[in-house]
Amino acid sequence: MTLPWRPTRLDRYLARELLYSTALVFTALLFLFSFFDFIHELNDVGKGNYALWRAAIFVALAIPGHAYELFPIAALIGTLYGLTTLAQHSEITVMRTAGMSRQRLAQALMRTGALFVVVAFILGELIMPLSEENAQQWRLKALNNLVATQFRSGIWIKDKRSFVNIREILPDNSLHDIRIFEFDDHHRLQRISTAHQGRYLDNHMWDLVEVERTLFTNPGVSVIHENHVHWDSVLSPQVMSTLLIEPEQMALWNLHAYIQHLRDNHQQTLRFEVAQWSKFFYPFSILVMMLLALPFGLQRPRAGAVGVRIMLGIGLGLAFYLSNRLFSYMGQLNGWSPISSTAAPSLSFLVLALLLGWWSEKRA
Repeated sequence: MTLPWRPTRLDRYLARELLYSTALVFTALLFLFSFFDFIHELNDVGKGNYALWRAAIFVALAIPGHAYELFPIAALIGTLYGLTTLAQHSEITVMRTAGMSRQRLAQALMRTGALFVVVAFILGELIMPLSEENAQQWRLKALNNLVATQFRSGIWIKDKRSFVNIREILPDNSLHDIRIFEFDDHHRLQRISTAHQGRYLDNHMWDLVEVERTLFTNPGVSVIHENHVHWDSVLSPQVMSTLLIEPEQMALWNLHAYIQHLRDNHQQTLRFEVAQWSKFFYPFSILVMMLLALPFGLQRPRAGAVGVRIMLGIGLGLAFYLSNRLFSYMGQLNGWSPISSTAAPSLSFLVLALLLGWWSEKRA
């Protein structure tokens, strides 16, 4: 059995140089962002049990989130640095002389980029959601804080024909001071249940402790007191985790489940749909960023031009990051299609990369 494509020595050499340069840039960016995080956390050191070593663990747990966000920028700067270094040493010229065309060079970049895309998907779907949730829970426990509530009265959630008010959510996903307002098909209040505490059992089943039920019936109002009540709800720790981390840091399947929960309860889903499609398109933007760096690496830089190209790469990376955020926010504000608002930045930079490639090829 023969492979449709067999990597040559030049392909392996180019991939090795790109991996090295991207890893170097990645390390520098992660160190810089982690340092800023640590400086920010120093403001809370000393509160509760939040010691200096706990702040360091929180910063370490937040690294996968930064790695996922910075991956396209690191790929752009790393590719630009790697190609510029090869061009400065005339190695690109030797490769072109050996028969490596511009298209072949782009294909080699895309193969290395495909590896980056796989790593980004693993990072964004398996590592980042878990590490980010653990980081937030670790910080909340150390500070002896509750999960931030949306209103002074607590969290309000629609669950089928019921409205649930939760005053306190602890980092272990246990609930305190719960009120459940149940309505019938004609929107008439049937029952109000209050519970001191709620703990998750399994399969959307909760154990409510110290429950007081107020029943509204035709004969009148009756009150029932019970020590333990099993409560079947669409709520789960996975749904509750959305209160700890941003939608963009959730896994795709958790986003899909929460969007379905919101749809079942006839609530707005645009914010989470934008995050879902952004999680899908974002890893592929790595290929666009690497393709964008190609035209700058084909020409041998003049003395002192390497630093200029690196700064250009940083500028383009920041422009992509900001435009990605801008289109997401604009899409939510104006009700644009989630696919359009999340794919627009990558498509725009892809067009820019193709135009720059055509322009550099025409100049050659």
